[in-house]
Amino acid sequence: MAITFNETTRIFTLTTAHTTYQMQADAQGYLLHLYYGARTAGEMDYLLNYGDRGFSGNPNSAGSDRTYSLDALPQEYPSLGTGDFRNYALNIENADGSQCCNPIYITHEIAAGKYTLKGLPFVRAEENEAETLKIILEDPVTKVELHLLYGVLEKEDIITRSVIIKNAGKAPVTVKKAQSACLDFLHGDYDLIKFYGRHAMERNMERMPVSHESTRIGSRRGTSSHQYNPGVILAGKNTNEDSGSCYGMLFVYSGNFLVEAEKDQYDQTRIQMGLTDELFAYPLEAGAEFTAPEVILSYTNKGLSRLSQQYHHCIMNHICQGKYVHANRPVLINSWEAAYFDFTGDTIVELAKEAKALGIDMVVMDDGWFGKRNDDNSSLGDWYVNEEKLGGTLTKLIERVNAEGVKFGIWIEPEMVNPKSELFEKHPDWAITLPNRKTYYYRNQLVLDLSNPKVQDFVFGVVDNILTENPEVAYFKWDCNSPITNVYSPYLKNKQGQLYIDHVRGIYNVLKRVKEKYPNTPMMLCSGGGARCDYEALKYFTEFWCSDNTDPIERLFIQWGFSQIFPSKAMSAHVTSWNKKTSVKFRTDVASMCKLGFDLGLKELNADELTYCQNAVANWTRLKKVILDGDQYRLVSPYDGNHMSLMYASPDKNKAV
Repeated sequence: MAITFNETTRIFTLTTAHTTYQMQADAQGYLLHLYYGARTAGEMDYLLNYGDRGFSGNPNSAGSDRTYSLDALPQEYPSLGTGDFRNYALNIENADGSQCCNPIYITHEIAAGKYTLKGLPFVRAEENEAETLKIILEDPVTKVELHLLYGVLEKEDIITRSVIIKNAGKAPVTVKKAQSACLDFLHGDYDLIKFYGRHAMERNMERMPVSHESTRIGSRRGTSSHQYNPGVILAGKNTNEDSGSCYGMLFVYSGNFLVEAEKDQYDQTRIQMGLTDELFAYPLEAGAEFTAPEVILSYTNKGLSRLSQQYHHCIMNHICQGKYVHANRPVLINSWEAAYFDFTGDTIVELAKEAKALGIDMVVMDDGWFGKRNDDNSSLGDWYVNEEKLGGTLTKLIERVNAEGVKFGIWIEPEMVNPKSELFEKHPDWAITLPNRKTYYYRNQLVLDLSNPKVQDFVFGVVDNILTENPEVAYFKWDCNSPITNVYSPYLKNKQGQLYIDHVRGIYNVLKRVKEKYPNTPMMLCSGGGARCDYEALKYFTEFWCSDNTDPIERLFIQWGFSQIFPSKAMSAHVTSWNKKTSVKFRTDVASMCKLGFDLGLKELNADELTYCQNAVANWTRLKKVILDGDQYRLVSPYDGNHMSLMYASPDKNKAV
């Protein structure tokens, strides 16, 4: 069994192929973290160190025992109001205005299979692939219950965590903070590896020591953001690609998040991940519950490449769904950098002819095909075809493209609205905007309020109408170019503290409906490039547009950072005109490290370059099974010098690129 419980010592042990995770419900009823690391036998409660900590407080249940302090002991789910002054995972505001929850162990359940989460994405597993542990803690005064969920995927070396907060009392409470996972380490000296950036320069790696301060990274933008990614690595000082201990924490969520890491006064390390506590206050009436998104934990003592491979396997086998998970991916050419807004139907058909000559499988028509959209100032929300621009109906254009022997894909941005649009004129209350204030615009657009069910129906209808009228649409590029500004929902009125949560759940609801009705339609997720690249998205999307920056040299760093978490199959990379000082071969080699595509006017290339690209597409098509489905090994880092190297090996190790 992957999960065991010792009735005498009240120690829980979670075991995967190469790791052990252990915790104990102690004599006081508190759930203490004991160990997470390389697989081991025995019980680790001997690691706990009790001593008079001076000015560290003691819970009432400890009586006069000053050696027992929650400000020093390692905990599974630390809460505000219990005497632990380190970063806390939970804050409950009670009906009397007090902020305290004192979670005490009540009972637990062990079951075959993996738990599910209502309204949220999660790691999937068959009943014979996983086990679930649910530990129930309760505050004895308010009767607020915490259902701590652990999913153990033994062969994958994956442990997932989530928490359901249930108000089992009679008075209302408000959830002010709800992290999904906390790891406490009694010993060790660690580095925190995070992925920072900005638009067009995502996923730069930064490695810094965990020191005697609280390090906070996250997003308050409504999406996971260009600036930080909801995935971090805690690594030993000497850990590198090929050796050393490292722990991964990945958040299965597309909205605001928070990671906190600190070394405490006793040189113990705490790291936790979950929802940000800023602009967050979720009310729970009696009987109601709140579910926190999932965190995926993984550990290895064989270096960063092995940790990445464990996550890559988890994504491809337990996150991604649908026909295209393991199917061959098409090579596409996007119209954006070839034409921007200045195109006609003839432009797209001509691009299709050029694509066919190169062996490219699909043409994607980007922004500018709808409403009165000739720049980024208008028409988001008006998803009717500009037939004058295309020279006919969308159906007719698709037929013309298909007649050239290539498939047709299309760009949409259905979560957004321009103030200059028919939609905004009819439904200004559908946009997230502050009342009685001048509006702050981001790229001349606003975010539609997906907490509103009517808006969810509209956004689903955008996709549904296109595919109902044009079933030959073979691909969507789904964009999301604005963070949430003017943070106020006309729909939620006096419940603004739950806007960010309900908005993201609304997005999931729409995507779930799309996926259920059109399970075989692949979709790329773009968000100004890489502003919404997270594990959640891969439940609904086949790949990410990693960055709007396609300079091949800068892309090396972007793709290196992405590869720490995401497999090459999830990363779209295109050959473009950026940085013409580099050769077409170099640009193609860089893009071939991921899911290959093109985004340029092919007439820009001379005859030799066109011949090279034609051969490169054929070569990548021959090799893509290994590149996209094989294990990735990062051999030489671009951070260490003026060159870099990657290798891909097939699962059976019979082929390598």
